[in-house]
Amino acid sequence: MKINRRDFLKTTALTSLYFAGFGTPTYASNGPKKNLVVIMLRGGMDGLCAIPIKGDKNFKKLRSKINLDRTLKLTSDFDLHPALETFKKLWDQDQGAAVHATNIPYTGRSHFDGQNLMESGGKIPYQVKTGWLGRGMKSAGLTGKGLALALPMPLLIRGVPMNNNYYPVGDRLPSKETMSIIEQAFKDHDEKLLSENLKIVMTRDLRNQGSRENWSLASNAGEELSKPNGPRVAVFEVDGFDTHAAQGATNGAHADCLNDYDKIVKGLKQSMSKEAFDNTLIVTLTEFGRTIKQNSSNGTEHGYGSAIFLTGGLVKKAQVHTDWPGLKKNELFEGRDLNSTIDARSVYASAMSTVFDVDFKKIKEEVFWGENLQNLSDKLLRS
Repeated sequence: MKINRRDFLKTTALTSLYFAGFGTPTYASNGPKKNLVVIMLRGGMDGLCAIPIKGDKNFKKLRSKINLDRTLKLTSDFDLHPALETFKKLWDQDQGAAVHATNIPYTGRSHFDGQNLMESGGKIPYQVKTGWLGRGMKSAGLTGKGLALALPMPLLIRGVPMNNNYYPVGDRLPSKETMSIIEQAFKDHDEKLLSENLKIVMTRDLRNQGSRENWSLASNAGEELSKPNGPRVAVFEVDGFDTHAAQGATNGAHADCLNDYDKIVKGLKQSMSKEAFDNTLIVTLTEFGRTIKQNSSNGTEHGYGSAIFLTGGLVKKAQVHTDWPGLKKNELFEGRDLNSTIDARSVYASAMSTVFDVDFKKIKEEVFWGENLQNLSDKLLRS
């Protein structure tokens, strides 16, 4: 039996889901519970494919074999990939937006280093041992019960005490004998913390059963996020964006990955109550973009600038927010990549400030070490 690259990726890197911030007793405001969903697009999402610029003849020439033959209209300057039908529906309702020509401050083009930095929020790979989302939750006081639906817990949400792991692998929890062996093996460590974590594992409400498909995980997440005492944070992972060969255009490998993202958003929208979705923000995260020029294998190489999708009721309005750098050779990063003119961490700091009801300056200082980040809350989000 033949198996193509996309099928291989789908079987070796199934979508994962993580929850955190359960049962938080108090909020910084008297309003309804707000939710933050982060969808990590691993492999380097091609922002120029997802949200292509209109009318740039040089761009079309450099991508003659992977140009889109059909798009969805967004603005006078940008179109949308046709695989993103749910995003477009939300856009039409002022619940979808994008930030273009953005990236984390990383230019090394290594998946390992880039993905570490996109989760940690740092500038030096492997130096920071916690994630920007975990630190943001801690800054907001969201340190109660937490649940991570996958193994292992991602770096992105590390840094919050008492998070727990869950992954749908069957219908059985670990036996008491197994837990006893684990407890003995770690008896020299912090016994109180270990005991508390083991207790959570043995008494968790969600059982290790169910599907790991996008629609199932998204539906599960939507139901949990809609609960008043449910989680306030969910994190998804979608792999497969590293399209060095046969990237495709309207259809193909990259289109399939975009559709995976779109299905998650659709599942969340369909399974959440109206009030919950109206108070939810869904943002994407990727390590870098792709080169502007296609390669000899009709794919693209690791690049720099990409795009961020924002959906949900906390989006202020439909817009492509960008300081567009241009695609002429002298405007490209190192003559080959879309440049990044907006630090992606500004978007994430603004998202946490709005959703967690924490002052932006506090997030900037406690999560991103006082980096020179823009407060985009008023431009992108509604409070």
